[in-house]
Amino acid sequence: MTDYPAGRDARRVDAVALESLVTTIFMKVGMHESDAYHLSESLVLSDLRGVHSHGTMRVAEYVDKLTTGGVNPCGRPRVVRDEGACLVVDADNAMGHVAMRFAMDRAIARASVIGIGACAVRGSNHAGAMASYAMQALPHDMIGLATTNALPTMPPHGGRTRLLGINPLAVAIPSGTSRPIVHDASFSHVAHGKVRVYAQRGANLPEGWATDRFGVPTTDASAAVEGLLLPIGGFKGVALAMVMGVLSSLLSGAAYGTELGSLASGPKPGDDGHFVMAIRVGAFEDVDRFKARVDAIVDELHCAPRALGVERIYAPGEREFESEAVGRAQGVNLDRDTRTDLAGVASMLGVSFDPGLLA
Repeated sequence: MTDYPAGRDARRVDAVALESLVTTIFMKVGMHESDAYHLSESLVLSDLRGVHSHGTMRVAEYVDKLTTGGVNPCGRPRVVRDEGACLVVDADNAMGHVAMRFAMDRAIARASVIGIGACAVRGSNHAGAMASYAMQALPHDMIGLATTNALPTMPPHGGRTRLLGINPLAVAIPSGTSRPIVHDASFSHVAHGKVRVYAQRGANLPEGWATDRFGVPTTDASAAVEGLLLPIGGFKGVALAMVMGVLSSLLSGAAYGTELGSLASGPKPGDDGHFVMAIRVGAFEDVDRFKARVDAIVDELHCAPRALGVERIYAPGEREFESEAVGRAQGVNLDRDTRTDLAGVASMLGVSFDPGLLA
């Protein structure tokens, strides 16, 4: 996990109260209570895990999508193709968070019988952070995978136009006594939402993350919002982003890359695609033995000799789990801009809340 810059006047906000407020906001714009809750849960979880680019800073944007942006607040995902371990879901133009939860639930159910379940999704919208969907598999002693297609923000190798989405991949692996191994990352150095966080907080980007709109490398986050995101690993990052785009789009018939829209025009409502998979560990190996070996891998990593100046070596996802634990005990860390936006949306919709919550 890459650290975010310190937010302006950041302070802790009670996680349960925040989740309740955001749930009420989404119900106010027409979402079913359960869908509103799951969307709120996903956003607050991202903030708790320190992934603020996919947290409650998105509430105002999502309200726009659900009111004037063409997204169906009452969309009901359904299975439209079913063959063995493979499913296709049409999301009915619902929010992607609703579609992805539905899809992973079906993949888990299929994996519980067959050993593997895979679900391709079409007719969807922005789905937020992928980790929460991959982690749905963990309580079932399954490995979860989740990926999605994204608006083009990245050039092809050797190019200078927005052609590829950063198309993240999340993988969650169950463990025994250690925390699960959870990796969730895009194939650019940074997600576009994180660039927005840096710009919102007036911080410079690290070198090598992005260019301005002319293709000139920049550390100015405001310039990078209009520019290009750069891939990890050069052509390898571009190739992996393309692969995730194919899985997320072509298997279900969803829009790929530039078919989805652009940052200037925004995504076309109901054209987004995703892909999830659940793998039941017990279909391949004794579950206890598998988990014990995962624990041993994590222990080996923790005990590895550290480079000069490094105090601790983390397993994938470990810092996010620790951030979540602190946030649940002490409150979600939200900057002033996010609190102000939330208060503004709530007031606009006539949702009452304790003014002290977002002060």
